[in-house]
Amino acid sequence: MAVKKVKSGGTELFWRREQGWDKLARGEEKKLERYCAEYIGFLSSAKTERLVHDHLLELALKAGFRDLVQVNAEGVKLKPGDQVYRSYGGKTIMLMRVGKKPLSEGLNLVGAHSDCPRLDAKPNPLYQDDDLLLLDTHYYGGIRKYQWVTIPLAIYGVIIKKNGEKVQVAIGDQPQDPVFVITDLLPHLEMEGEKKTLASGIPGEALNVLLGSRAAEDKEDDKEAKEAKDKVKLRVLRLLQERYGIEEEDLFSSELEIVPAGPARELGLDRSMILGYGHDDRVCAYAGARALLDSEAVPQRSQVALVCDKEEIGSYGATGMDSSFLENTVAELFEACGAYCGLNLRRALERSKMLSADVASLHDPGFPSVSSPNNMSRINCGLALTKYTGSRGKSGASDASAEFVAQVRKIFNDKQVHWQSCELGKVDVGGGGTIAHLMARHGMDVIDCGVGLLSMHAPWEVAGKLDTYMAYKGYKAFLESDF
Repeated sequence: MAVKKVKSGGTELFWRREQGWDKLARGEEKKLERYCAEYIGFLSSAKTERLVHDHLLELALKAGFRDLVQVNAEGVKLKPGDQVYRSYGGKTIMLMRVGKKPLSEGLNLVGAHSDCPRLDAKPNPLYQDDDLLLLDTHYYGGIRKYQWVTIPLAIYGVIIKKNGEKVQVAIGDQPQDPVFVITDLLPHLEMEGEKKTLASGIPGEALNVLLGSRAAEDKEDDKEAKEAKDKVKLRVLRLLQERYGIEEEDLFSSELEIVPAGPARELGLDRSMILGYGHDDRVCAYAGARALLDSEAVPQRSQVALVCDKEEIGSYGATGMDSSFLENTVAELFEACGAYCGLNLRRALERSKMLSADVASLHDPGFPSVSSPNNMSRINCGLALTKYTGSRGKSGASDASAEFVAQVRKIFNDKQVHWQSCELGKVDVGGGGTIAHLMARHGMDVIDCGVGLLSMHAPWEVAGKLDTYMAYKGYKAFLESDF
């Protein structure tokens, strides 16, 4: 743990967190910088849960992973060291490496989520108001709405045409692309608005993305344009038809996400931090997947890296962790190992050990009033271990046992993983949750363990490079452990 005891008159007062840069092993800073550069590339290109899934699947296939469903369809029996994956809905993915011990003795899991706060296009999204074409949106997850206005935005997603063809959409991040924006009122006309709270200043229905302002040309031989009431909308629909071959009705069967435009970047004159969209929770999702992919030895206990969807809205739905995806996939794994039975499945889940790999809130000196002074994580002081989450009286929390916390501490200390204990803030201020409680219902040991962030849930979040690397190092040490 990157902390030290502070003494006063020979009495230990508390543990003070210290940054871990000068405690890195010889040559480790180069590994750290290389990993962070790879992560920045990933974060810049994987801006939706579908793109995260596709990126991780590509890495798995290059590493020789096989489709678990196909393995069972072919009647292949897995042996220790074999590597498989299961994909679901193009959004949730589970990577697995079979260990030497029977599956019924439990798995080592690292579980993260890939969905992030954003704006989603509504089912009937396009409308023209005056001479402006706007995209009607519904925000997804916990955002501070005022942060999303006047910044450049990109649109990503898929559109399923009436013939079943899937069209990929990505506009706003290439140099030749246009960008989009949500407009705001100038201060000179906002006297009444200045009296509003931050929460009410920008209502959700005002988060409408500006798409265009030029009308379709009213040519003599263009009857549709001459008769159209919304000529700006007509022009944009024609552009969409030309580029993607879609019509307006196809937008009903689409998933279009509006996200900040631009790549993740190194932050600070010392380049010690990373500024990017989607650190929550892609910084942990990438680390968990990479940790498993980079573990080469045949493990004692089977290893799992799980990246799921829908955590930001309660983990509901078929691709969220409130579904049966985990149980179904472990059942498929048992079948592929030739040892399936219902009791063994239950035993495996109950005996599993898991890191709920989700981000934590860092102490921000600009907002000290919400920090729990001795219990907030600090930037570049290491991986944040959160024994319990929840809000106020631990409502909705999954509280890790003291015994399991000690096991994780020992793993990290033995492998020189810099870590720090933390809470989410002062007791009565707020709180939050992760997928931990959904995993703990199986009886397995779970603790939240992730990277601390500044500006969490903002369009651009801040992570420390050392913390980012320690997530990878810590998850790898955990996956390789024999409990």
